[in-house]
Amino acid sequence: MEHDNRPWGEYWVLEDANTHKVKRIQVNPGGRLSLQYHHHRTEVWTIVSGIGTITINETIKDYREGEVAIIPQGAHHRIENKTSEPVVFVEVQYGTYFEKEDLEYKKIIIENKYKFVA
Repeated sequence: MEHDNRPWGEYWVLEDANTHKVKRIQVNPGGRLSLQYHHHRTEVWTIVSGIGTITINETIKDYREGEVAIIPQGAHHRIENKTSEPVVFVEVQYGTYFEKEDLEYKKIIIENKYKFVA
C-alpha cells in the first residue's frame, strides 16, 4: 500500500485502478492542502472523522463526519483543518488520468502554505 507523509498530514492509497483511485487522507490540526485543480479527474471527498474546511471554487464550507464534497473536474479546491483534532477523509478519484502531472496549483507561491510542489 502506497503511503506518504506530508507537512499537512499523510495519505494512503487504498486502491489504484484504471478507472479510479481511492485514498485515505489525514490532515493534522492546522494543516492545509494547497489550492489546486485537475484537468482529467473528478474527486469525491467523504469526511470520516473531524471537521474539514473545504474550498470548492468560491465556496468555503465546514464538512463533518459523514458529509460528502463533490469536486468537479477543473474546480479549484482544498481542505484545511482549523481544529485541534485530525481530519480524516476518503478521496475517490474518477476520470482518465490519476498521476501527479494532472495536478495544477493556483498561485503556488501565495497559496501553498508549505512552499513545495508535490
